[in-house]
Amino acid sequence: MPSQVTRRLAEPNLGREKYLKNLEAHVAKPDLTEVKSGQRDLLDTPSDLSSEGIIEVSRGLRHLLADVFALYVKTKNFHWHMSGQHFRDYHLLLDEHSEQIFAMTDDIAERARKIGGSTLRSISDISSHQRLKDNNEESVAAGDMLTELCADNQHLTRSLRSTHKVCDKHNDVATASLIENWIDQTERRTWFLSEIVRDL
Repeated sequence: MPSQVTRRLAEPNLGREKYLKNLEAHVAKPDLTEVKSGQRDLLDTPSDLSSEGIIEVSRGLRHLLADVFALYVKTKNFHWHMSGQHFRDYHLLLDEHSEQIFAMTDDIAERARKIGGSTLRSISDISSHQRLKDNNEESVAAGDMLTELCADNQHLTRSLRSTHKVCDKHNDVATASLIENWIDQTERRTWFLSEIVRDL
C-alpha cells in the first residue's frame, strides 16, 4: 500500500519542478557538520582520547597501513621473482620478512578501530595513502631487490617514529607501545638486508 508521501510524489499533475521540490522536502539531507575537520572518520567507539587525537592518530595509522601493505606486496614480489646464486637463502629470507610484515596489518587496522577511527577499505584506498613506491619492473637483480627493500624498511621506520610522535602528543600510550615493537622488527629487517647488500 503506497504511503501518503509516495502518492503525493507520484501525482502526475504536479509537474517536474514541483515534483522535485516535493521529493527534496521528503529526503533527509546529510549532516555536513561531521564532514568538516575530518570528523567523518570518527566512529561511536568509546575512547578517552580527544576527537583531534583520534583523527590525527587514525590518519597516521592509515598511512602506515598503506605503506605496510605496499612493502608486503613488494617483498612477496621479490620473493617470487628471486633468482641467482643465493636464491634459496634470499627466497626464504624474504618469505620470513613478508610474514612478519603482513602480521602488522591487522594490528594497525584494529588499533585505529579501537580508538574510534576508521581504516583502509580497498586496494585503491591503499594506493591513495601509500608513500612507499611500487616496483613493477619485469626483471630486477637480486642485489637491487635487497637494496630497495632495505631502503623501504628504513623509510617505514622513519614513518613509524613520526606516528609515534603524534601518539605522544595525544597521550596514546597503547598505540605508541605497538609502534615501538614495529620499529624494532623493522630495524631488524633493515639490519639483515644491509649486512647482505654490504658485500654485493
